[in-house]
Amino acid sequence: MLQAFTASLLLITISELGDKTFFIAVILSMRYNHRIVFSSVLAALALMTLLSVLLGQAVSLLPKVYTHYGAIALFLIFGVKLIVDALRMSPTSTEEVVKEAEETVAGQNPQTSVPIFGKILARYPQIGVWIQAFVMTFLAEWGDRTQISTIALAAANDPIFVTLGAILGHGICTVIAVIGGRLVAGRISERVITGIGGVLFLVFGVTAFFQA
Repeated sequence: MLQAFTASLLLITISELGDKTFFIAVILSMRYNHRIVFSSVLAALALMTLLSVLLGQAVSLLPKVYTHYGAIALFLIFGVKLIVDALRMSPTSTEEVVKEAEETVAGQNPQTSVPIFGKILARYPQIGVWIQAFVMTFLAEWGDRTQISTIALAAANDPIFVTLGAILGHGICTVIAVIGGRLVAGRISERVITGIGGVLFLVFGVTAFFQA
């Protein structure tokens, strides 16, 4: 149980720092109310976590040997891929991620994100901001490596502790992005974070193998 909590907490926290969703939260927090941005971003990430854990539980219905070694293979493959990606990244990789996040935010408008709410959004713009941040974060996180790792962890470990660790990890990253994003953003190296994430994936893959 403790291993599942620790693994999900570390993997999510390291993987999310400097990620696209992290910078989306940073950019939005510079423009809108911190509480609105924090609650909407964390709500989107928590929902994604719950869906990922449910998918992991569905996978766990397969024979245990398949899910166990499948999770190990996934961690090792992701670990190698992240380390290779880190080695290939340019020194300006972080700037590229920030630019991508800025383009995503620029392409959304709180007043038009959910047209069905029309008059409500015009009268209560905070609702539009909340929905905008929620939708952008949820879509950006879909298919991300954190989602895949959560599915793998939930398939081979206690789902409750995986959920708690993942949501706490997302919460820590969201707090950093919303409160200290302006100071931290310029000091985060996507290359370093990706490399650390790759090493963590390898460590948990090897650990799971020897704990079989």
